[in-house]
Amino acid sequence: MNKAHLFDIEFDAVDMRGAVDRVYALVNRKQFACDYVVTPNIDHVVKLEKDQAFAAAYKDAAMVVADGKPLVLASWILGRSLPETVPGSDLVPAVFDGAVERRQVITVFLFGAGPGVADSAAELIAERWGTHVKVVGTLSPDFGFENDPQACEQIMAQINATHPDVLVIGLGAPKQEIWVHKFQNQLKVGVAFCVGATIDFLAGEKKRAPDWVQMLALEWAYRIYQEPKRLTGRYAYDAWAFPQIFMREVFSRLKASHRTK
Repeated sequence: MNKAHLFDIEFDAVDMRGAVDRVYALVNRKQFACDYVVTPNIDHVVKLEKDQAFAAAYKDAAMVVADGKPLVLASWILGRSLPETVPGSDLVPAVFDGAVERRQVITVFLFGAGPGVADSAAELIAERWGTHVKVVGTLSPDFGFENDPQACEQIMAQINATHPDVLVIGLGAPKQEIWVHKFQNQLKVGVAFCVGATIDFLAGEKKRAPDWVQMLALEWAYRIYQEPKRLTGRYAYDAWAFPQIFMREVFSRLKASHRTK
């Protein structure tokens, strides 16, 4: 698989179809070693600079795909082109579509979101994908569960009892990535997706930005509109920090190019 090294992250340079094919290659091995997929955006790039546990989780991910047009644009500018965005909230439904196309049945466990949200998502998944995508379990964890070893053991036991092909984790970054990295060798799962609000989207609890907003790379603005108290400060900081990270990457590449001449 082609790679693109950007901001100390090894991206997989794949489009949506390539990402789905890679997921099914992992699922169909039936080894249940819990490979996991991460979907970096600008906020992740900023957090990775200071969070060592988050960075370690990224280095061990089975697949790393760009979630957001700014990262794809940055890759083009820096000469490490990523073909397109592969947002987690689009990748998961695309994998479900893939089960229908392949006439294959996949089992899914939904882990995260608020109480009852994953159950609502399970109902809508059954309506949309029928018998090809079977939700075998849902779980909304208590706040702070990740710091309770006993709670984590109970959660893993509940997940492992179903042996899902796909584990959809919606805990938010970096919690979801750090948690699955810590326990990946104990999870009997084909492939896990660290995909934030995707369970909320599948349940209809949150709405994706309209297509024209996504095409203009303004989905961040739509999300601020939806959740101003939670997201305004985060995106303001990212807007200040990411240009500095980008410029350091530019200067680093210029120095490397100069040394090779």
